[in-house]
Formats: sequence, structure tokens, C-alpha cells
Amino acid sequence: MSFSLDLKRFADKADVNMATAVRKTVMEIGARLVEKTPVGDATLWKSPPPKGYVGGRAKANWQYGFNSAPPGDLPDIDPSGAVSIQSISGVFEQPVAGIHYLTNNLPYAQRLEDGWSTQAPYGMVGLTLIEAPQIVEEAAREANK
Repeated sequence: MSFSLDLKRFADKADVNMATAVRKTVMEIGARLVEKTPVGDATLWKSPPPKGYVGGRAKANWQYGFNSAPPGDLPDIDPSGAVSIQSISGVFEQPVAGIHYLTNNLPYAQRLEDGWSTQAPYGMVGLTLIEAPQIVEEAAREANK
């Protein structure tokens, strides 16, 4: 009887640890994507910006979705990325078994990823993908403390 109780406690702890690791991984990847996303700086542009231009729309368009990718883009501006990172924290309200999406649906998001901005000449997603194994390892280590 004691062995089965120990086994159940281990399985319950492993489930909690896995959930924590998944959530921490999604949150960290999301934060890094937002942080790497450039904010439009008209002083670096070849042409003048449109009247009233304010940078930060690309950062504001990182969206989190569970089991379906969020559709469309947002009209928001978030130069610091704080609002976007906060919205990605919605991962903590979802179950872990499923597909977690982090998307940026702006029409020019792919151009930013391809080095269109001098502030992010190597993009955001590819660099974060390189960091992903380390992010997962760190999340698992923290979850198992």
C-alpha cells in the first residue's frame, strides 16, 4: 500500500512539474520574442514616417493562443512590450496538454524576421528557436526544485 501511495505522489508531482515547465517555457519564449522585436525608429528610416507615427505595433502584436492560433492583427501600440508579455501570461490559465501558439500576424512580421530592420538584422523567431533547448532545460530545472 505504501509503495502505491509513493508512486501516486511521484506521479502527481511529475504532472505538476510538467505543467510548470510547459508554462514557464511558453512564457519565456514569448517574452524573448517580444523583447527581440524591434520598435520602429523613424530616425533610422530612409523615408520620413507617416504623420503621427508611433513605433511599437510589432511588439504589441505578439499574441498567445491555446489550441488555435489567434486570427488577425491588433491595432495596439506597445513600445516596451510589457502589455504583450502580460497577455502571453494567459498560458497560466490554460491546461498544458494541447498546442500553445505564439503568433504575430502583422503583414510585415515576416519581413522583420527576415532582417528588414537594422535593429533586428537576424530576426526574432529564428534566434529564439536556437535558444529554445536552453529555455526548456531551465524551465524543467526550475520546475523540479
